[in-house]
Amino acid sequence: MVSRVFRMETGVDKERLALLRSRLAATNTAASPAIRALRGTVDDQEVPLALWALDEAGGLAAGLAAHTWARWLHVDYLWVDDRHRGAGLGSRLLAEAERVAREERGCRNSRVETWDFQAPGFYRNQGYDLVCVIPDYPEGVKEFTLTKRLA
Repeated sequence: MVSRVFRMETGVDKERLALLRSRLAATNTAASPAIRALRGTVDDQEVPLALWALDEAGGLAAGLAAHTWARWLHVDYLWVDDRHRGAGLGSRLLAEAERVAREERGCRNSRVETWDFQAPGFYRNQGYDLVCVIPDYPEGVKEFTLTKRLA
């Protein structure tokens, strides 16, 4: 057996990160028929989706930031200002994001991560199913992953 010595480095290097992403994508494409079939299609493009609810003065009352990829809607952020909670803004924003994802982008499913002190109950009330709980992420907090079938 040949012993090899590797030098380890830390630090952000944009060129190496691009190379890393490229090589991982190539490895994943070679290993998975499903990923291979996805590559080069419109569904392989990560497309941002953002929705805003503005108050009478034009201020931000609520917002949703998401993206679609591989026929999935991924909700990254959903926030409603304290003054406007209970008015249905979160439900309306999420429903519209799901509609756009389903009708305009062909998405079949949606996913979201939320912490235990945030909104797991809200997403369950919107038809999402709990698929994963990660304890202590960060320490003392649970992270929930929930999904919903859109089509």
